[in-house]
Amino acid sequence: MKNIRLRDLPSFIRTTNPAEFMLEFVVHETERARTKAPSAIILNTFDALEHDVLAALSAILPPVYSIGSLSLLSHNQITDPALKSISSSLWKEETECLRWLDAKQPNSVLYVNFGSITVMTNSQLVEFAWGLANSRKPFLWVIRPDLVAGETAMLPPEFVTETGNMAGFLTHNGWNSTLESICSGVPMICWPFFAEQQTNCKFACDEWGVGMEIDSDVKRDEVEGLVRELMEGGKGEEMRRRAAEWKTMAVEATTAPSGSSVANLDKLVQALLLSPCQ
Repeated sequence: MKNIRLRDLPSFIRTTNPAEFMLEFVVHETERARTKAPSAIILNTFDALEHDVLAALSAILPPVYSIGSLSLLSHNQITDPALKSISSSLWKEETECLRWLDAKQPNSVLYVNFGSITVMTNSQLVEFAWGLANSRKPFLWVIRPDLVAGETAMLPPEFVTETGNMAGFLTHNGWNSTLESICSGVPMICWPFFAEQQTNCKFACDEWGVGMEIDSDVKRDEVEGLVRELMEGGKGEEMRRRAAEWKTMAVEATTAPSGSSVANLDKLVQALLLSPCQ
């Protein structure tokens, strides 16, 4: 991983305590994968996106199968409606917002979602809210009841009345969210919180050219500025161009018969399910 900084490493190994539980767990599982000759290492990514990392892993942890994006693969390869409805969300999805989105112009709405488990302080919630509102750009924001730590997430009372018909977009850089954005050709404003989100943010911003990072000490002026840059600035235009290129490569990877993820999935099935018992 080139040019990686300490702050870009996953939070649970960014510690000075060698006995820290999560660090011990990661070291143990990595060593087990290296020495116990696993049947397969299966990753939800695609070859073009993480070629160097996959090559490095394959050199020490064979066999490695990249079969992602799983959501795009299932969309392209599965015809059964019941199977297509399978979701990775930990919360019940509310589809009422789709009618509102359908009424908007293409590429005009910012989507804001901090995932299923990320939490923030009330002051951070307020800064995000006013930064989005002050940008004067349409946004659609998914707000879980437990988004604010120890409290029910509530916007300032005056926020709804003063923003009127506005709505919005933004991510915590969980892997599912990051990969979905890439496969949809959508650039990101990144606010990583914990786990591997910092690493995902680093790659989105510096390696793939599809992200801009918000400081962990979020301020409304910075949110407003990044939203405006993403929606109408030169850097935002370049990010959309790069995102469109990655989308094309993601679709190619999951398209039969020659896509890399389709081929890797076929190899995986052959190796694990169809090969003669040893």
